[in-house]
Amino acid sequence: MEHHYKVGVIGATGMVGQRFMLLLANHPWFDVVVLAASARSAGKTYEEAVGSKWAFDTPIPERYLGMKVLDAEADMEKIAAQVDFVFCAVNLDKAKTKELEEKYAKMEVPVISNNSAHRFTPDVPMVIPEINDNHLAIIDAQKARLGTKRGFIDVKSNCSLQSYVPLLHPLKAFGIEKVAVCTYQAISGAGKTFTTMPEILDNVIPYIGGEEEKSEREPLKIWGEIENGQIVNAQAPVITAQCIRVPVSDGHTAAVFVSFKNKPSKEQILEAWANFAGYPQASDLPSAPKQFIRYFEEDNRPQAKLDRMEGNGMSVCAGRLRDDSMFDYRFIGLSHNTLRGAAGGAVLLAETIAAKGYFK
Repeated sequence: MEHHYKVGVIGATGMVGQRFMLLLANHPWFDVVVLAASARSAGKTYEEAVGSKWAFDTPIPERYLGMKVLDAEADMEKIAAQVDFVFCAVNLDKAKTKELEEKYAKMEVPVISNNSAHRFTPDVPMVIPEINDNHLAIIDAQKARLGTKRGFIDVKSNCSLQSYVPLLHPLKAFGIEKVAVCTYQAISGAGKTFTTMPEILDNVIPYIGGEEEKSEREPLKIWGEIENGQIVNAQAPVITAQCIRVPVSDGHTAAVFVSFKNKPSKEQILEAWANFAGYPQASDLPSAPKQFIRYFEEDNRPQAKLDRMEGNGMSVCAGRLRDDSMFDYRFIGLSHNTLRGAAGGAVLLAETIAAKGYFK
């Protein structure tokens, strides 16, 4: 099937927006034709608008340098006329983000969002493509509510979830009862580098606003079921989370503790991880890692610095699976927070939506 789509990036100047630009520069299906940001950046070239805020060692792809940045709000009609869908990574408050995304959808532009604003809207699917691509079926109900033919909103889940939810998912067959997780989160998750966040050096900050609540609630929506045009959250397992900011550039690490109704053997867990694949692997999507979950036998792995780029930053790593004195097992997870966790996860989501025909 031939896939070719014209794409806009809304919020193109922020750190996640910049990561989108890198991922889409040579994408086989998606061609970036529009860049938009806040009124501050509007009218400038992308190079001028980003200026010294470019956060990556790889330079800005040449094709974007001279592209004019449009105003995400004021130029909405102009943007809608040029694109098949948009990626949204704006830095606005929740209410404004919600409104902006809904306006684009009502202009018949599908929105693939990296923002949290619509994660708990009952008919907006929140999708990790390997896990709950079946939730995309809710799009028809959402379009009926919005009164649209083509326009809809689809969100990806929080970046911290990617370090443990994909590792728990293949184990659901054993009846997961309770989970405790501590995430050790990279500074790029706050849109920061070591230069712009000097307070993190030689430090650990035991609070990330809103993160613990998202880490406990969002998995239940991902594991939920569609009923009467809404996604009804799963009732179990119980999850408790603590989220900590650590002096790491990229890569969220999770320390996970889990108890089961039917305790599996260690071999059964390792086998479930090794064999787990989803729609992106079966369909050989351009951004899909061949091996979704990679387990490390070494005691001191996975490490953010060594392993975050596994599967081009799209795999989830695991290690240190062992018995626990309070829970059944404990283990370590790791995922790249701006690739699998943010922009890369959204690009894979868009590929999934395209392959399943929802952009038609």
